[in-house]
Amino acid sequence: MSDIIWPQGFVPGFTDNFCSNEVIVQGLTTEQIWPFLANPTRWPDYYQNSSSVKIHDGTGPELEHGTRFFFKTFGFPVESRCVEYVPPVEGQPARLAWHGWFGNEGADDRLDVHHAWLIEDLSAGRVRILTQETQNGNPAKELAQTVPNPMINGHQEWLDGLVQAARQAG
Repeated sequence: MSDIIWPQGFVPGFTDNFCSNEVIVQGLTTEQIWPFLANPTRWPDYYQNSSSVKIHDGTGPELEHGTRFFFKTFGFPVESRCVEYVPPVEGQPARLAWHGWFGNEGADDRLDVHHAWLIEDLSAGRVRILTQETQNGNPAKELAQTVPNPMINGHQEWLDGLVQAARQAG
């Protein structure tokens, strides 16, 4: 199976926080999942921890490499830039990733994240959806110490909602 491509400074094990969530489900394809993930304005429809989505610079609603966007999640207003955008193509995984940030550079409350998604069709009519996020900054250090881990639980809700939305769309 494929894995996430990590930029320098965001490799798991060398960041302040890391979370990984994955589902493998039968009866869906990457093509069916992709529209619900690549269009952030759809996120609040199936993921309650996402709100106030805005696409900057008159682009969208679907992300592209370089697209700037904003959303609120986990209590943070997050500015983001899409840094990886590989739509579904037969025989290779679809990939989506963004760099998100909150606060001013150098400030104690600064948070920088790399949130990546990988969706790939597997044998026997299954699809694998992997989402992983690394974080740097004092808020990330606090989140890493929180039990239960809000990032793991929140991203699992995102995955479950994504699967449900794709199933309902048929």
